[in-house]
Parts: sequence; C-alpha cells; structure tokens
Amino acid sequence: MKKTKKIAALGLAVLMGAMTVLTGCSGNESEKDGTLHLTFYYPVNVGGDAAKLIESACEEFNAENPDIVVEPVYTGNYDDTVTKIQTAIQGGTPPDVFVSLATQRFTMASTGMAMPLDDLIAADEEGEEYIADFLPGFMEDSYVDGKIYSIPFQRSTEIMYYNKDKFVEAGLDPEDPPETWDELVEYAKKLTTDDCYGVGIALNSGSAQWTFTAYSLQNSTDGKMLMSEDGKEVFFDTPENVEALQFWLDLQNKHKVMAEGIVQWTDLPTQFLAGEVAMIYHTTGNMANINSNATFEYGTCFLPGNKQMAAPTGGGNFYISSGISEERVQAAWKFIKFMTETERAAQWSLDTGYVATRQSCFETDLIKNYYEEVPQAKVAYEQISVAKPELTTYNAAEIWRVLNDNIQSAVVGDATAKEALKNAQKEAEEILADYQ
Repeated sequence: MKKTKKIAALGLAVLMGAMTVLTGCSGNESEKDGTLHLTFYYPVNVGGDAAKLIESACEEFNAENPDIVVEPVYTGNYDDTVTKIQTAIQGGTPPDVFVSLATQRFTMASTGMAMPLDDLIAADEEGEEYIADFLPGFMEDSYVDGKIYSIPFQRSTEIMYYNKDKFVEAGLDPEDPPETWDELVEYAKKLTTDDCYGVGIALNSGSAQWTFTAYSLQNSTDGKMLMSEDGKEVFFDTPENVEALQFWLDLQNKHKVMAEGIVQWTDLPTQFLAGEVAMIYHTTGNMANINSNATFEYGTCFLPGNKQMAAPTGGGNFYISSGISEERVQAAWKFIKFMTETERAAQWSLDTGYVATRQSCFETDLIKNYYEEVPQAKVAYEQISVAKPELTTYNAAEIWRVLNDNIQSAVVGDATAKEALKNAQKEAEEILADYQ
C-alpha cells in the first residue's frame, strides 16, 4: 500500500498548496497599470501551429478586454502540464485558468486543484443554453458527482488515416477502407512491403491507454468500459480485454504488419507522411498537419470494429483553479466563454483538426465549407456517435501509468496479454482502494 500512501500525500500537498493560494491571492488583484493579469497554462499534444493559434487568440481577447491581460504559458504535453500545475499550486502561484485532459477531472475535483463551475453557469444568463450547445459526447466527461468541473475545448477522437495511393498499389479499393478487425489484418497484409508497414498504432506510455480504450469498447459484449462511470473501479483483465490486447500484439508478432516494439505516438504522423506506414490510428487533432503536408491522396474512416463499432474521445478541457479570488474567477470565466464562442470554436477546428465542440459550430458556413473542401475531417464528427471517454479514473495519471507499463511489458515479450492485464488490474485496485 506504499503507493496509495504516496498518492494520498501528494493530494494533501496539493490541497495545502491550494489553501496557500487562497490566502496569497486575496490581496492586490490588479497590476499597477490597472489591469488584471491572468495566468493561463496550456499544453499542445499534436503537430502543427496550435501554440501560435492559442497565443493569437489570447492577444485578441486582451485587445477586446483592456482591463484583463491573459498571459498564456505553454506547458508542454498534457503530463507536463499537470506536473507544472501541481508545482505552481504548491508554490502559491497557480494558473488562474488552464487546459488539462478531460480525463483528469476526478483528480482535479478530489485534490481541489479545480473548482466546480455550476454557480458560474447558473449566474450567467446564457449559461444553461451555453452548456446545452456542447456535444453530449464531449460534455459527458465534464462531470464529477453531478457537478461540472470543465468546459470542452481541444477535443478529439481517434480515427484512421489511410494512404489511398498505397491502397491502389496494393489492389485495394481506396474508397473502401477496413471496417472490422479481420479486414484490418487482411488489408494490412496486402499493404505491407519491404519499406512500408500496413498499419501503425501507438504503444508508448501516455498513448497506449487511449487506443486500448477503443479496442476494449470494440470487443465489449455488454457495453462495459475499462472503468466504472464514477472513476473508482477498473476492469482491465476481463476475457474480452485480454482478447483485445492479444489481437494488438498479433499485428506485430503474428501477422508482421506493424513495426515491432514500442511505436511512438509522435512518430506516426511523420511516418505516415513519409509513406512508411499505410494506415495509422491517430487523433483528428492532427488533421490540419496531415492535410497540409500529405503529398499523396489520403482518406479517413471510423476505427475498425469487432463486436461493435467504437472509438475513444480525448483531449483537453478548460478548468479554473480553486482558491483564486472572485474577481479572477469571473475574468477566467469570461475568457473561457470567449475561447469557446461558436465561430471561434469552429475556426479552431479548421486550424487544428480538433472536433468543433458545439452543435452550433456545424451550422456555420466555416464548418460547412470546410467539410466540402476537406471531407476527411467530417469523419471525426460523425464518429462521436459511437465514441466514449478514454480511461478516466481517480488518480488518472497513476492508473494510466499502470496500464501503459503493463501493456508495454506484453509488447516487449516480458508478459502474456493475460499476465499483463491481470497485473495491471491488481496494481490499479491498490491505487483506487483509497477512493472506495
């Protein structure tokens, strides 16, 4: 139980930091120039110019709101961002507003790192209508114990990108991508050559759990996910999940249609664009990057299913730090609403490839014209109907580590699929014992 004690201590430290913040932020709220300066932490986990786009949006907000200055701070990837938020809180200088994974919501709530937003929504005359406009597939992982802790922002689902030119070369119909696991193997075998693998799927830590969520859902017979809805239990070692992991391993070891060893998430788009892999599982957030740089005809499609079609949602939401003053809370809420306005959210989707988060976005000329010009982008929106949140629990970072580490042990041959998931289940249950 040493791990759970360590984790509980981290949570206590964060809470103590939050208490320090509460007293430390109660004084002078405005700078000498009469403006309120807000610190905004944001990660970037995809290719392209997302960081520049966020900084530009912040400049636009500042220009429209001369009494508020939002200072964007790029914090690396999602894991780096959580660590930096914890460090800032413990040091008494939290970000006022930040983007973190939707899957972090249980941790944000239980440690007091983020505040519930229900009072802000209720006090906002547009609040109820505003929330109702977000796609249900994205809003469902904003709640903890019935309270809203975050607002969807840079949201995505994992889709398949495929090289149509490679399909033609292999004698496959470029307009008929694989729809099942069996077809995935069949297509990948035909697409695999001396200098090109048929399929690429990320197996590195921090990414394996996202795709494995899809495989788990696709092989589910009862709709059960990898975790309970309250985030307090996991179901890693079910027969269906063992079968799913074994299929994943077989793509490498049995069918030889995928690179051996740990395949890196960040390498896949580059390999796809270089023609080194014919089909990749990747985020729709890389759509703009691939669309701008592909030198061949490419297509997109739903992830191939097995017992059912399914895919994981992922990506980041806006949170407001606990313990900051009411003045800062109100300014942070104003900033969040600015960043998620219908037209801006639609433009963000065009510029990055992330899925537009609000239903009203799809009624704009921006999105309608975009889908006509880049029909590949529409697949992500359509797939939301069969998508569910990726692995989401209390102490999500530690549970992710456990699942990722054990999946990797199977990938490198140190454990069978059954052994790996049995061990992951045991470790996860020890960690989650504190939340039962």
